[in-house]
Amino acid sequence: MVSFAAYRAAATFAAATLAGLFACVGASAPAAAQGAVKSKFGDWEMRCETPPGASREQCALIQSIQAEDKPNVSLVIIVLKTADGKSRLLRVVTQLGVLLPAGLGLKIDQVDVGRAGFVRCLATGCVAEVVMEDKLIDQLGAGKNATFNVFNTPEEGVGIPLALAGFKEGFAKLP
Repeated sequence: MVSFAAYRAAATFAAATLAGLFACVGASAPAAAQGAVKSKFGDWEMRCETPPGASREQCALIQSIQAEDKPNVSLVIIVLKTADGKSRLLRVVTQLGVLLPAGLGLKIDQVDVGRAGFVRCLATGCVAEVVMEDKLIDQLGAGKNATFNVFNTPEEGVGIPLALAGFKEGFAKLP
């Protein structure tokens, strides 16, 4: 999907400073993101909160989606800038039980962007996370629709559509 070169340092920093920004997906229920909704951009919400020990508010663009034909498959898409402003992260949280080696696939307007591996699973869901490079940000900003693909078995992939309306405007407003 994107370069993982700066992933570890950025992910560690982001996880430490943004741990409370969202609640993960439950096994069969859509996620309830935490933080106050500051504004809406199309289908995206900008949610903000001040994590414990942080000197300023942290914000993220968030969208919760569910597979149309499989109500037990849902995702929370989180886009944020790290507190130091040096990295932009795309974090996707899905329910437990996904096939981890298959990773998370992404298509934007039917063009295959690539796959990202899951980096960890918590009691409430599994997380895929990548550092977003300019090319991916531009693709998301110019696109109309994206499809995230998760696998429950090697043969059973589930494509979950994501509306990109408002992404470009919302991303530009992220502090």
